[in-house]
Amino acid sequence: MAQSNSVTIIGAGLAGAEAAWQIASAGIKVLLYEMRPNKKTPAHHTSDFAELVCSNSFGALSSDRAAGLLKEELRKLNSFVIQIADKYSIPAGGALAVDRIEFSKRITYELSQNPLIEIQRSEAKSLPGEKQIAIIASGPLTSESLAKDLKSFTGIEEFHFFDAASPIIEGESIDFSIAFKASRYDKGDADYINCPMNKNEYLAFRDALIHGQQASLKDFERDSAIFFEGCLPIEELARRGEDTMRYGPLKPIGIWDPRWGDLHDRKNRLSKRAYAIIQLRREDKKGRLWNLVGFQTNLKWGDQKRIFQTIPGLKNADFVRFGVMHRNTFLNSPKLLKPTLQFKKRLNLLAAGQITGTEGYTAAVAGGWLAGTNAALIAKGSSPIAFPNETMIGALNNFITDSHITNDSYSKKHFQPMPPNFGLLPELKSRISNKKNRYGAYRDRALEVLHATI
Repeated sequence: MAQSNSVTIIGAGLAGAEAAWQIASAGIKVLLYEMRPNKKTPAHHTSDFAELVCSNSFGALSSDRAAGLLKEELRKLNSFVIQIADKYSIPAGGALAVDRIEFSKRITYELSQNPLIEIQRSEAKSLPGEKQIAIIASGPLTSESLAKDLKSFTGIEEFHFFDAASPIIEGESIDFSIAFKASRYDKGDADYINCPMNKNEYLAFRDALIHGQQASLKDFERDSAIFFEGCLPIEELARRGEDTMRYGPLKPIGIWDPRWGDLHDRKNRLSKRAYAIIQLRREDKKGRLWNLVGFQTNLKWGDQKRIFQTIPGLKNADFVRFGVMHRNTFLNSPKLLKPTLQFKKRLNLLAAGQITGTEGYTAAVAGGWLAGTNAALIAKGSSPIAFPNETMIGALNNFITDSHITNDSYSKKHFQPMPPNFGLLPELKSRISNKKNRYGAYRDRALEVLHATI
């Protein structure tokens, strides 16, 4: 077993593999637990480390795209996994795709050959002892035993087993000549963005939802689908009746745009009141990101974009995350983790990868890099690090922890996973209307700040 001057890692996925390499590169011993092949998951097919389950693509290659910028930052940070991905890349247009078999085999080989990394092919059923520095990188399919222990450690309300999330869009892409900010019955501040629909728009929208293509559920997700009765997909609400959505998340009562005229003029109010209203709620402190309230969905991503862009005010919406409904295990990270990825209640325990609430392969690698680097620093008696919000690695990991997400209890209770996106970054000093140029400016600033940081 690992000693007190070593680090235990549970999970040899992308995050665990990256963390193990960074720790060993710092001269610290690693005990790496991977339960496969002795215990399988419903989604994995091999026993290799860093197996790519969903696709073989790490997303956009260009650094003026969010995932591409994160990869470029990781290259500058000497990421082990991204180096291997670059080595085994295959043609895929503007994306970094890899030969997934050779990629995972090489990751497994390199870690197995490292003299400072001990591989334990067995299930870690509980958290390591309190004196042991450790990283939980067990992923979205964490084993039942470990999940039970994590629930006991964190509290049942801070541990989630399903991902039923609404789409998120960039605030800059909303058309405010149509949309407007207001709260229902003008209670409190104007905290919501509202997109009004007339009757014809609503009926066409409902019809599109009903006939949209559904994403397929895996067997182990389908068996648990009863969970979603309390969190129904928007398309299911549409099927249940013509007015069901109007008495649910699209309820127009109590919401008024001053541009419509005098609210207190009853005749005016009745003639101009919207037939239905889609509301968007902010995801971050500064209102850079907004989610569609009540729009958890199992529609395919292409249909989500096509249908949701018919919403008045969202014609040019830039989606940073589409709605999802699938089996997932993740922590309520804003309440539990520091920006260093340390648990607040146990500083020698860290988390990395999808279990922290990041989405995407590159994001998992970034979390593994940060958790591994900080675990090594802790083992050496040094202070752990975090990155500035101007960098993509900093913005993403700060968002999922306590330094960037809104502080109200609702946001923390209903925290949902997030992929890298430019909406996480602070606004530029000067607004740039051209999206390509704007993203390029975000990239240039991020890489400059990263260079100054390291």
